Amino acid sequence: MAQTAEQDMIKRKVWRTDKAGAISRLTLREEPLGPIQGEHIRVAVRAVGLNFADIFALTGLYSATPEGSFIPGLEFAGVVIAVGDRVQTGLQVGDRVYGCTRFGGYATVVDVPPQHCRHMPDEWSFAEGAAFPAQSLTAYYALTSLGAVKPGQQVLVQSAAGGVGLQAMRMAVSMGANPIGTVSSESKRQFLAEQGFNEIIVRGSNFAGQLKQQLNDRPLHCVLDGIGGEIQKQSFAALAPTGRLVVFGAAEFTPGDKPNWLKAAWLYLKRPRYDVMDMISSNRSVLAFNLIWLWQEQALFSELLNGCAALGLSAPHIGHEFAFTQAHAAIEQLRSGRSVGKVILNVGK
Repeated sequence: MAQTAEQDMIKRKVWRTDKAGAISRLTLREEPLGPIQGEHIRVAVRAVGLNFADIFALTGLYSATPEGSFIPGLEFAGVVIAVGDRVQTGLQVGDRVYGCTRFGGYATVVDVPPQHCRHMPDEWSFAEGAAFPAQSLTAYYALTSLGAVKPGQQVLVQSAAGGVGLQAMRMAVSMGANPIGTVSSESKRQFLAEQGFNEIIVRGSNFAGQLKQQLNDRPLHCVLDGIGGEIQKQSFAALAPTGRLVVFGAAEFTPGDKPNWLKAAWLYLKRPRYDVMDMISSNRSVLAFNLIWLWQEQALFSELLNGCAALGLSAPHIGHEFAFTQAHAAIEQLRSGRSVGKVILNVGK
């Protein structure tokens, strides 16, 4: 594949932290980017998707956090500006793509393996493209590989108005399942109703009773949970035999600028615990995963990314957009728990 002059040393802007431990350490910098490696493509980033993993990495609470200095960010969308001479895919200079990266996404230019990118639908904006890969992979892997969701089954989706939750709700419908979403406020319930979802629980003090009433004797086959705590335990208790709890996060641990270690320790001690002997007796399962693990499993990564694209879903909902220079405001919006849909950083041309 041909390379372009863009492969030479260029300057790019990045949000970098010298060390995990506090969000406030994240600063905007200009850095050189050397010649492109032969097996990579170079993308001029137009939009960056934010994820809770960014917050946990910046505060040092994410097991996959890099040692020392790093750039956060797992997903982006942009335009291919250079192609390494050993790249064998059909991607070419000028292609509009979305993609994933194992950190490094908060940048105006990224070099990534082409296998981690896909062509964007022509009608999607760059913000919509950046909103698609990480959270769609999370929802799809949880529903298919782990949740084994079948048509006609009831699927409980926690935080259904968020990025992962909204994609999971859409995917469950496309798979013929019946999604039941939970949210933290009436405004989020109204938002989901406008999106066409009518089985929504606004979580209250008696969530177990709310869920029982919503199910109305229907079996609950799968729960997707990124919250943790009592809500997770009550959801697991409501599962029917052969039901599966799939855990992909623990939002209750979301820190401020720095971790509150005393609070974190208390939550850790109170965390849900599951007895395998009880699970044998009740015939229910608990499964958990860390999305970034998929970056090491290229065949599975490609299979899942292709599966997401094959569903033909409409463009992701963008709830909040910020300029690239406003990363701290965007992170605070996500951290606050008030976000709906995806939070995006837009990069000016």
